[in-house]
Amino acid sequence: MPKDILIAPSILSADFARLGEEVRAIDAAGCDWVHVDVMDGHFAPNLTFGPCVLEAIRPHTKKIMDVHLMIDPAAPYLEAFAKAGADIITVHVEADKHLHRSLQVIRGLGKKCGVSLNPATHESAIEHVLDALDLILVMSVNPGFGGQKFIEAQCAKIARLREMIGDRPIDLEVDGGVNPDTAHLVGAAGANVLVAGSAVFGSSDYAANIRAIRDKAAAL
Repeated sequence: MPKDILIAPSILSADFARLGEEVRAIDAAGCDWVHVDVMDGHFAPNLTFGPCVLEAIRPHTKKIMDVHLMIDPAAPYLEAFAKAGADIITVHVEADKHLHRSLQVIRGLGKKCGVSLNPATHESAIEHVLDALDLILVMSVNPGFGGQKFIEAQCAKIARLREMIGDRPIDLEVDGGVNPDTAHLVGAAGANVLVAGSAVFGSSDYAANIRAIRDKAAAL
């Protein structure tokens, strides 16, 4: 693998009534990043977190806050999420008419830049912004809800993106249906950051759950 495997539990699957406690728990359990799925009920058929929630949980961990904006438009909210404590801000290529401009804004706010692609989006859509990126996020389910079945066809896209990245210092992340049974597929394809929601929060031993996903992804 080009990079160590990083695990980013998605708090979409956490207990919302105990969100700060849940963030502290995954931190103590050995997560690398905290993944925050932001949905607007428009681009993605669900309503989740706003900047105020991110600001509330930010003091509960020093781990990287990986903020995934599944919203359209995203541009008006970039500064708010940056100020709330995001370390990485990822926007969707399908939801941004001025993608390069949004990446420039994120960089100007002092944050790392990410772009996400839905399952039906070809990797060529981000070819002309590769040198502006720190992160590429491949959706391996359709955005909206946790617990969906992994779309195995996305592994070929992950592999092609790994080739496109070459020696650029870009993390390749996958989100959707990742668990110990699918982690080896995305790891073998070239992903180095794995988002997992129900596979981490679905049973009480978060450390064991994180370790199982990491070990499977690294077992090539």
